[in-house]
Amino acid sequence: MSYKVIIDSCGELTPEMKASGHFETASLSISVDDYHIVDDETFNQKEFLEKVAASPNVPKSSCPSPERYMEGYHCDAERVYAVTLSAELSGSYNSAVLGKDLYVEEYGEKDIYVFNSRSASIGETLIGLKIEECEEAGMSFAQVVETVEAYIEEQHTYFLLETLEALRKNGRLTGLKAVMATALNIKPVMGSTPEGTIYQIGQARGMKKAMMRMADQLALEVKDAGEKIVAISHCNCPKRAEDFKKLILDRIQPKDVIILDTAGISSLYACDGGIIAVI
Repeated sequence: MSYKVIIDSCGELTPEMKASGHFETASLSISVDDYHIVDDETFNQKEFLEKVAASPNVPKSSCPSPERYMEGYHCDAERVYAVTLSAELSGSYNSAVLGKDLYVEEYGEKDIYVFNSRSASIGETLIGLKIEECEEAGMSFAQVVETVEAYIEEQHTYFLLETLEALRKNGRLTGLKAVMATALNIKPVMGSTPEGTIYQIGQARGMKKAMMRMADQLALEVKDAGEKIVAISHCNCPKRAEDFKKLILDRIQPKDVIILDTAGISSLYACDGGIIAVI
């Protein structure tokens, strides 16, 4: 059976995924004051980070329209899956579901399923790879959906911020707290809840200690590590991502570790110097 996986642009695609012909990106858009970009292959991370740093305002993002998703579903593939960033963080999931309704109304029934990743960035990447694994194993459509939903239930997402400035700008921290934390070099270690919301796991003084704290938490929570892929995405800090990979391999032996640079929406969430890890 032919299949297609649409991943919104918060999820990075590996070179192999891009070359396979099975994956497609549904781009979100971002605005920083009067600077507007589409989160696609034209995204310039350096320019974007400079604009964010210079602006006192919170960048705004817009999800793909239902019509965009409907166009993606209208293809030769017999089965189509969409993977979106957490419905608690964006309207992308609802847009993908509405796109499915529009497709059915316009063209009739088809095997289409929308996965709420309850994660973001590299977490969506892993879900896309899981769909590919299930399809290549010859599973039925229902089996793919059931298996991938179970995989999402077990997935853990963690991220570490270089700066609290983005949290200050969007009102999650007062300016005073952000200034004090920056002065004390305190780095918050964050994670996602099973529902897809964000919470603070802990904090540490200095990035090195914070990465150790995050690696400890990941190793503590993972089950059957030898069967899992650890995925790491980073915002403009490849060495930090490699250092975090070493910390992970000191603690567990996963099936594989992949590292990708963040695209637009992920760069918006991670900020300059941030890293995201998912298993």
